[in-house]
Amino acid sequence: MSVEDEFAPARRSMVAQQLEASGRDIRNPRVLAAMAEVPRHEFVPEAQRSRAYADHPLPIGYGQTISQPYIVAFMTEHLDPRPTDRVLEVGTGSGYQAAVLSRLVAEVYTIEIVEPLAMRAAADLRRLGYANVSVRAGDGYAGWPEAAPFDAIMVTCAPDHVPAPLVAQLREGGRMIIPVGGVGDQNLIVLEKRGGGVERRAVLPVRFVPMTGRLEE
Repeated sequence: MSVEDEFAPARRSMVAQQLEASGRDIRNPRVLAAMAEVPRHEFVPEAQRSRAYADHPLPIGYGQTISQPYIVAFMTEHLDPRPTDRVLEVGTGSGYQAAVLSRLVAEVYTIEIVEPLAMRAAADLRRLGYANVSVRAGDGYAGWPEAAPFDAIMVTCAPDHVPAPLVAQLREGGRMIIPVGGVGDQNLIVLEKRGGGVERRAVLPVRFVPMTGRLEE
């Protein structure tokens, strides 16, 4: 039995009990299929693999975490990913969210400020065959200007405001999902860029690690 087969029942249970269940209501069939396909256990430290599909975040080192599966699915669904999209992710972490996005869009560009995490995520994504994901070590506050504009942007660390460089790199009609706020008072915000302005709505109270880098200066 392969490692993938060994964890397949846990993945199916995760999708059924944590994502599709009443009160969670993840409904996008493409998102559900991606969550059922991507081997989450491959993106957590060896010591955490038995807990990879549990309904909570897990530590991945350097003070960072891999998000709870439901939050990954919720953010992905609200980003409304489309097959032709070019997506920027700020906060690569383990690489798991980028892998999920890679099954749903044309290209993923992902930035991680902690260089060892960026290197590990890049190696894991390459090893697992996610060829449409590009990884960079750097400060995500500045985005990835030379790859812009993006159809969608996902931020998986929390600034206290929406970074202007990211808004500037969003295509007209594009979507962004980002946790905004201080420790203990964060909300996921969905933004749409229309007519040169930005429409925004809060969709869920959350708890993410803070954004670091230029934001701290």
